[in-house]
Amino acid sequence: MRVLVLNGDYPRFLKWLYGHQAGLTDASYAEQMAARNASLFGVADFYSNNFRAHGHAAAEIHVNNVWLQSAWARERGMAFDVPAQFAESRKDRLPGWLQRATAPLKPILRPLARTVGLSPRLSEPLERVLLAQIEEFKPDLILNQDVFYVGTRLIERIRSMGVPTIVGQVGIEPSRGENWLAYDLMLSQLPRVVRAFRAAGVAAEVSHLAFEPIILDKLPPAAAPDIDVSFVGSVSEDHRERIALLEFIARRFNLRLWGNIPTSLPASSPLWRCFQGEVWGTEMYQVLRRSRITLNSHIDIAGEEAGNMRLFEATGVGTFLLTDYKRNLDTLFEPSRDVAVWRSPEDCAASIDRYLNDESSRLALATAGQEATLSRHNFNQRVREILDFIAHIKR
Repeated sequence: MRVLVLNGDYPRFLKWLYGHQAGLTDASYAEQMAARNASLFGVADFYSNNFRAHGHAAAEIHVNNVWLQSAWARERGMAFDVPAQFAESRKDRLPGWLQRATAPLKPILRPLARTVGLSPRLSEPLERVLLAQIEEFKPDLILNQDVFYVGTRLIERIRSMGVPTIVGQVGIEPSRGENWLAYDLMLSQLPRVVRAFRAAGVAAEVSHLAFEPIILDKLPPAAAPDIDVSFVGSVSEDHRERIALLEFIARRFNLRLWGNIPTSLPASSPLWRCFQGEVWGTEMYQVLRRSRITLNSHIDIAGEEAGNMRLFEATGVGTFLLTDYKRNLDTLFEPSRDVAVWRSPEDCAASIDRYLNDESSRLALATAGQEATLSRHNFNQRVREILDFIAHIKR
C-alpha cells in the first residue's frame, strides 16, 4: 500500500526554521524536507517512517510550507511565486480585545472565520502543488492531519482523483457545514470528538498522539536539571484555564515559561517575567530534560478528556510530568505512578512543593512514565492501530 501523510506547520515554527538556517529557502526539496524532519518538531516524519516499518511505501507533505512546496514545483517545471510575509498567523494580527471576545465563541464562529479568510486554508498555488503531488505519488491511503488547511472541499477533489481511502485526524469537534462524509474514517484523541463524528454518521475511532523513541537517539546529551518548574507550550485566549494555573504557580515558584505570550495578556501578569521565548523540536526536548518538574494543562476545549502532545513528549524524554486530572487519564497513564496529577491550582502548588523536596519519588515517577510511553504510546503502535481500523472499515 502507498501511504501519503498530509500535515501543516505553525507559521511561527516555519519562520524560526528558515530564519535559523541560511540558504534553506533556496535549497532543494529533499534538503528542505531533511532539515524539517531533523528539527524533530511535531510529528516530523514519524508516521511515514512507521508506515514503512510495517511494509508500506510512505511519504509526508507539509502542505502550507510555501518554500518547501515551491521547491517541489520548481523541480518539476511548475510556476510558483512565494508570497512575501507568508509566515504570519492571521490570528496574531487581530487586536487583543477581539481575541478575548471571540475565544468562547470559536466553535460557532469557525465556519464564518473560514469563509472570511481568518481560518487556515491553502492558497490556490499551494492547492495546485498538492494535487500534483498526489497525482505523482498515487497513494492508496491518505492520512490528513490538518483538516483546516486541507478542508473537506479539497478532500472531495482529492477523492475524485481516485484515492481509495482517505482518513482524517483532528483534535476538536467537527465544524458545522462541512461534508465529513468525504472521509472514510475520522480519528481523534478525544473520545467525545469521536462520538460527535459518529452521531453525524461518520466512521470514527479514538487514536491518541504518541512519542517517537528514535528521538532519544537524536538528541544531544542531556544537561543536568537546572529548572525547578517549567511549562512549554502555547498560552493564548484558547487556554484560559492554563493561564489561570500558570499565573497562580508563577506567584509561588520560579516558573519558567517557553512558548508564546498573547498580546491580550495584561502587562500586570506574572507570566511576562517567566517568559523565556520560543523553543521548537530539539530545543524543546532539551528544556524538558533540564526540568525537575514540567507542567501540563490541556486546552479549554478538551473538556474532561486528556490527550495532548505534551503528555507524551515530556514522559517520552523522561521528565517528571505534573498534569491536570481528566476522567480518561487512567486509560493512558497510571496517576501517581507514571505521572503526577493536579485537580486545582492549589493542588498543583502542593504537588510541586512535595516533589521538589522528594527527589527519589520524583525520579521514580519520571522513570515509570517514560517506560509507559516508550512501551505503549509510540508511533509504531499508533500506525498498527490505524492499519487495523482501515482493515475493519474496508471489510
